[in-house]
Amino acid sequence: MAISAPEAATAGTAARPFGPAAALSCRECGERYELGPRFACEFCFGPLEVAYDFGEVTREGIAAGPNNVWRYAPLLPVPARVAELPNMNPGLTPLVRADRLASELGMEALHVKDDSGNPTHSFKDRVVAMAVEAARNFGFTTLSCSSTGNLAGAVGAAAARAGFESCVFIPAGLEEGKVVMAAVYGGRLVALDGTYDDVNRFCSELIGDPVGEGWGFVNVNLRPYYAEGSKTLAYEIAEQLGWRLPEQIVVPIASGSQLTKIDKGFRELIALGLVEDRPYKVFGAQATGCSPVARAYEEGHDVIQPVKPDTIAKSLAIGNPADGPYVLDVCRRTGGAVGHVGDAEVVEAISLLARTEGVFAETAGGVTTGVLRKLLAEGAVDPAKETVVLNTGDGLKTLNAVDAGVTATIKPSLGAFREAGLA
Repeated sequence: MAISAPEAATAGTAARPFGPAAALSCRECGERYELGPRFACEFCFGPLEVAYDFGEVTREGIAAGPNNVWRYAPLLPVPARVAELPNMNPGLTPLVRADRLASELGMEALHVKDDSGNPTHSFKDRVVAMAVEAARNFGFTTLSCSSTGNLAGAVGAAAARAGFESCVFIPAGLEEGKVVMAAVYGGRLVALDGTYDDVNRFCSELIGDPVGEGWGFVNVNLRPYYAEGSKTLAYEIAEQLGWRLPEQIVVPIASGSQLTKIDKGFRELIALGLVEDRPYKVFGAQATGCSPVARAYEEGHDVIQPVKPDTIAKSLAIGNPADGPYVLDVCRRTGGAVGHVGDAEVVEAISLLARTEGVFAETAGGVTTGVLRKLLAEGAVDPAKETVVLNTGDGLKTLNAVDAGVTATIKPSLGAFREAGLA
């Protein structure tokens, strides 16, 4: 149901289960709707996102909160008592000062936001945490999603913790580590022949079928709430930098929502007076084998041409990214760029990050690190400015992407050690 702006503010005050959330707002035409399990505008079919009526938010109040994403509850579509509810409680992952990597790349100040430290070892725990609370408020009984791997595991775990049934859908042929991690929580895991985009279309059809009654699809009918979880990356980075924004940030692109919501989070912090209003540049990163946004950026287009993914970076293998046009808007508005690297460069960057900083990234982290290096060489990224690069998942999930093993196998003696040239 569409509502006016004044009605939205009133509804937001009354809708205590969603905290400061006031309404859903169309990103294209601005039409506003009551908070509910919807994701598209009925007038222009544009995507909906959460609009807020924030109260007073202070650094001190945030610091007094729990050591997870719920410290930012006053900025999220969740109830004030959210920390008391059964959830995976992700967040507050390390911001690693990457001096050795910076030296190797010729940079002055570089940080790695390492989200492999989340409960299921990817940033997807953040977005699923928001979706769980929305599903709880809407009375759904089953959590579902279309996933390239990490989201499937995050939904399975969160459903188990919160007492939901789960049924998640993935394209056949994902990395074994991600399949096992999604299946171990006891929910249903269904592989479909086809790409992620095929899986996503199937889920959209399921929503309109009686078999999907009572199902919350975290990245479809719960997407406006789910997507807000990515803002917590922006909040944490700013807080961990001493309440300032990085001058440059490199973000991987799958659907593109993570990048656009990080930008939204930065803008909210500025509007609330929690950080100084200073320029920052947002850079997007894709693998060459699935780089529709990077190609559109390079060619100066505003429309994303869908592609069929062919890359080892399967967590980013979305050939028709929903937020692609908005990624272009953010990167152009902030003076950033969108780059891409091939699979060999991804593997090399995974090794580089591990060797210099002890961070074992999954392929998406190899993409961001590789694109950072490429954009530095092209002069798009300023090596003198403080930069954050995101690692969104654990390398243990994508072991097949790297070729690493024992240095040598020897007899258990000093002589053998010396003879092998290891002394």
